[in-house]
Amino acid sequence: MKRVAAWSAEDVSDWLSKEGMPEYIDALHQTDGPALLRLTEADFQMPPLSLVSSDAGQQLLEKAETLRIETHIEAHKNGHANGHAGGLPNGTSKPLRNGTTGVKNSGNEMVHIHIPTMEASRSSFPAEWGKTGLAFIYAVVCFVTTTIVISVVHERVPSKEHTPPLPDKFFDLFDRIAWAFSICEINGMLLVVLWLIQWILLKHRSIVGRRFFFIVGTLYLYRCITMYITTLPVPGMHFQCSPKLLGNWEAQMRRIMKMIAGGGLSITGAHTMCGDYLYSGHTVMLTLTYLFIKEYSPKRFWWYHWVCWLLSAVGIFCILLAHDHYTVDVVVAYFITTRLFWWYHTMANKQSLKETSQSNPFSRVWWYRLFQYFEENVSGTVPRNYQLPLSWRALHWNRSVKYSRLDIQ
Repeated sequence: MKRVAAWSAEDVSDWLSKEGMPEYIDALHQTDGPALLRLTEADFQMPPLSLVSSDAGQQLLEKAETLRIETHIEAHKNGHANGHAGGLPNGTSKPLRNGTTGVKNSGNEMVHIHIPTMEASRSSFPAEWGKTGLAFIYAVVCFVTTTIVISVVHERVPSKEHTPPLPDKFFDLFDRIAWAFSICEINGMLLVVLWLIQWILLKHRSIVGRRFFFIVGTLYLYRCITMYITTLPVPGMHFQCSPKLLGNWEAQMRRIMKMIAGGGLSITGAHTMCGDYLYSGHTVMLTLTYLFIKEYSPKRFWWYHWVCWLLSAVGIFCILLAHDHYTVDVVVAYFITTRLFWWYHTMANKQSLKETSQSNPFSRVWWYRLFQYFEENVSGTVPRNYQLPLSWRALHWNRSVKYSRLDIQ
C-alpha cells in the first residue's frame, strides 16, 4: 500500500469514499496525503469544511490520527530495518543511532501520540439497541392496526354491482393484465430481501434500523387514517372480495391473523379483503426500500442502485397495470413516502434541526419528540460503513500492530 505521505489528491478522495465520508470529497479535492495529516480542529471551523461537517470533523480527525500513528510506526520500522531509528512524528528532531534525539537533556523526552478511544467513536454514533427495539414495536403496532382497519373498512365497501369502479385515466389507456400484480409483489419481496441483507452488513445498523421502523410505521399509521375516512369502491370488476362478516368478531380476528401471517400479500392468498386503496401499501414498500438501499450504500455502486430502481419502478407500474389500485392511490403513496423519508433524514443530518425553536418549523410536527428521542445522540450523517455482524471479524481482520495507552502524569 502506498505511504500516506505519497498520496495524491485522488488517493485522498478514494480513501474518503472507502471510509464512508464522501461528503468531504469536494471540500478536500486539492488535499494530498501530507495535507490530510496536518488537518486540525481549527480547519473545521472555517469554510469549506465547516459547511459540510456536521460533527466538527470528529470522525475524520480520528481517522487521520490513526493514519498518523500508522505512518509513524511504518517509519519507525523502516528506520530499524536500515539500522537506525526513524524520525519523530512531530518533526522536532532526528533520532541518532543509539535512539536519543541528539538534543541536550533530552534523555527523558517522550513522544505522546493520541490514540482515539472506542468510547469516542461510539459517542458519535451509539448503537442504542433499546431505542431500535422500541421503533420495531412501534412499526409492528402500526402494521397490526392497519390490518384491523382494513377488516373494518372491508365491511363498508359497497358492492361492485351497486357502485361500479371510478373512472381512471390510466385504466382508459392500458388494459388489465392479470399477472402484473404478482410481478409487483415478487419485486417487492426482492427489494425487502436485498435491503435486509444490506442492513445486516451495515456497521451502524441499529441507527438505520430504527429510522426504517419509525418511517414505515408512521406511513402505515397515516394509511389507517386515509383509508378509514374515505372508502373507495373497488378499482375493477375483477375483484373477488371476501364475504362480509356483519359483526362476527371472532371470524374477523381469524381473518386478521391470516392476513398478518401472510404478510398482507395477495400472492400468499392472505389478502382477500377490499377497501384498502387510499393509499397503496405496496407502493410504500417498493419506494421506501429503494430509498433506504440507495441512501445507505456507496455511490460507486451505481449499477446496484439502478437495478433496485428498476425493480421499484416496474413494481409500481405493475400495480396500475393489474388495475388493483387507482392511480391516485399510487401517486399519494409515492408523495407521502418520499417526503417523509427526505424530511426525516434532513432533520437527522442537521444538528440545528434537532433543537426546538421558533426558527425550526420541523419541530411542530406531531412526531418530533419521538424523533428527538431516537436521534438525540447521533452526531452528523451516518457513514456508509459496512462490517460483518460477527464479533470474530476483529480477530481475523485487524492489523497485527498492537497499541497501548501511555498515561503521563
